[in-house]
Amino acid sequence: MTINLQSVQATMLIPLWGRATASEKNPEILYDKEAIEIIAGCEFDFTEIARTFGEYGGISYIVRARKIDDMIRAFIEKHPRATIVNIGAGLDTTFLRVDNGTINWYNLDLADAIAFRQTLIADTPRNTCIAKSFFDVSWFDDVIFNKEDSILFISAGVFYYFQESQLKEMFQHMASRFPGGELFFDAESKFAVNISNRIVEKTGNKGAKMYFYVNNPRILESWSPNIKLISTESYFKGIPVSKQWEGGTRLMVRLVDLIKMLKFVHLRFNQ
Repeated sequence: MTINLQSVQATMLIPLWGRATASEKNPEILYDKEAIEIIAGCEFDFTEIARTFGEYGGISYIVRARKIDDMIRAFIEKHPRATIVNIGAGLDTTFLRVDNGTINWYNLDLADAIAFRQTLIADTPRNTCIAKSFFDVSWFDDVIFNKEDSILFISAGVFYYFQESQLKEMFQHMASRFPGGELFFDAESKFAVNISNRIVEKTGNKGAKMYFYVNNPRILESWSPNIKLISTESYFKGIPVSKQWEGGTRLMVRLVDLIKMLKFVHLRFNQ
């Protein structure tokens, strides 16, 4: 069975495929057992996805997952009963890798995405789904958490596709509703967004246009007096470059950090 690369299912399966294939070959960076098992059981032809995204695509997916895993582990070491909200969760498998037995986890995504997710990944009592748009603030009421246990929001590969004005308004709402909470996400530079959009234009996938970029993360503090930048980190920092990787992959990994194309941003909502 082949898959339309522009479908909702493909958008969700691509990162899962990337984590499965790249983590099998690079378990020292990340080993995503659940992704490997799901992809092995999928009756899809991933040939076109593999050709389109290649080795570098897979590496970028496992590095992003590894950085988010590290962030969550550090957070729940301090807050073992924390609530984690995964914004635009898709087919994310982070919970199984980081679960300490006491965290409470929510996967937030659109209804069709959650419906597809639940055909492959079942909810459990501490790992449940919210089928709503990120911009529908009623999901705030679906998140049950104790303020003293703290709350962390994560988002991987999602915010690029929204307008800055939309994100600014939502970040302000979140900062007001979840004081003391933290947010961790990946962002591209303006240069990287422009390159991504040129590639998208060639494929004709108009729905995948990117808008949001972060050149200077300090700007985000100007969005609200309740938003504080904790840190920013280059995408591949601390990730060893393997001699087994293709030359093009090794070059891209170095180039992305050298010209600051991709980064991770960590914010706190002031109390």
